[in-house]
Amino acid sequence: MKIRVLKHDLNESIQHVAKAISSRTTIPILTGIKLEVNFQGMTLTASDTDISIQAFIPAEDQNKQIVQVERPGSVVLPAKFFVEMIKKLPSAEIEMEVQEGFKTQIRSGSTDIQMVGLDPEEFPVLPSIEENQVISMPGDLLKNMIKQTVFSISSNETSPILTGVLWSLSENQFKFVATDRHRLASRTAELSNDDQVRFSNIVISGKTLNELSKIVPDQNTIVDIVVADNQVLFKIDRVLFYTRILDGTYPDTSKIIPTTYKTELVLDTKKLSDSIDRAYLLSREEKTNIVRLQTMDNGSIEISSSSSELGKVTEQLDLAEFTGEQVRISFNSKYMLDVLKVVESEQLHIGFTGAMSPIIIKPMDDTQSLYLILPYRTTN
Repeated sequence: MKIRVLKHDLNESIQHVAKAISSRTTIPILTGIKLEVNFQGMTLTASDTDISIQAFIPAEDQNKQIVQVERPGSVVLPAKFFVEMIKKLPSAEIEMEVQEGFKTQIRSGSTDIQMVGLDPEEFPVLPSIEENQVISMPGDLLKNMIKQTVFSISSNETSPILTGVLWSLSENQFKFVATDRHRLASRTAELSNDDQVRFSNIVISGKTLNELSKIVPDQNTIVDIVVADNQVLFKIDRVLFYTRILDGTYPDTSKIIPTTYKTELVLDTKKLSDSIDRAYLLSREEKTNIVRLQTMDNGSIEISSSSSELGKVTEQLDLAEFTGEQVRISFNSKYMLDVLKVVESEQLHIGFTGAMSPIIIKPMDDTQSLYLILPYRTTN
C-alpha cells in the first residue's frame, strides 16, 4: 500500500472511528485502526465488539483530489499513537507506505515516522445486516432525542438493560424511553417513513448513543437507521456506525405514569431551574440532594433545602397556574436539574398525585416529551 492523503480528511475520519476504540479490550488487534485502500479511496475501521465505526474517504470529491493511490493494500495501525500523531503532523499532505511485515512509513513535511503495523486479516469482519427495516430522520432530531432521554439511564451494571435507551416504532411514532428506576425520560417524534417498519424492545447502550451523537453533524443531515436482529446500523454521510442491541426485556414503564393529577402547576422553567440550583448547593453538602417543594395559600410555591452544617435556603416562586390540592413533596434536586437542562420550553407543567407518587414534568409547548421523578419520603 502506498498513498498520499490530505491531512484534514484523514484526521476527521480518524476522530470518527477512534470513538470505537476501547482501552479495556483483551484482543490486541482491536487496539488498532484498520486502513484499507483501493482506487476508489480509503476506508478506516475500528471496533470494540460492542460498536464498530467505519469511515470512507473518497479518492476525489467535488473535483478535489483527496487520496492519491499508487498501490492499494491494507494494514492495522496502533490507534493510540496513530490518532495523536496524525493530528500533530506539520504538512497538509501525508504520504503513507506499508512495507514488508506491515511496517508502515508515514511522511509529512520533514517528519518521518516508522510504525509497527498488524496483519489486517486478523481484524474482525463487520456484521452483515439485512436492510429490511430502514428509517430515515434528520440528524438534529436524533441528537435532540438522545440528549433529552440518555441522562435517565442507569449507571448500575447489575441491570445491564437499564444502561440503555428503549426504542420503539409504531404507526410512524418513534419513541425513546430511559429509566434507572428512580426517574424516567420519554421523547417521541413523528417520522414520515414507511408505515410498514415497526419494532419494539430495541435497547441501545446510553454510552453508545452519546458517542453516536458526537458523530452526527449539527447541520440537518439525514441519518438512515437500519434495525436488524441484534444490531443497529446508522449511516451518516460517509460514516457507518454499528452497535449491538442489549440483551434482555425492558420493563414496562407505561403503568407508572399517571393520567390524572390531584395537583397541577404551570411555572417558568428558568426561574424554577435557578431556584432549585441554589437549593441544590446546600442539599449537595448533606450528600442527599433533597429539596422540598410546597404549595402556598397565596398561589406560589416554596422551594427549600437545608444542611446541618451550613444552614437553610428558602425562596418563593410565583405560579402561572395552580389547580387542585395543596402539596408538600421532597425530591432529588439533581434529578430535577437534569430534566430542566434539556427542556427547551419557557414554561413547565408539573403534575402530582400525592406526596409519595411520581412527579410528572411536561414542557408546555412540547407534547412529545415527558419526565418522571420519584419523590423521597422524609421525616419533616
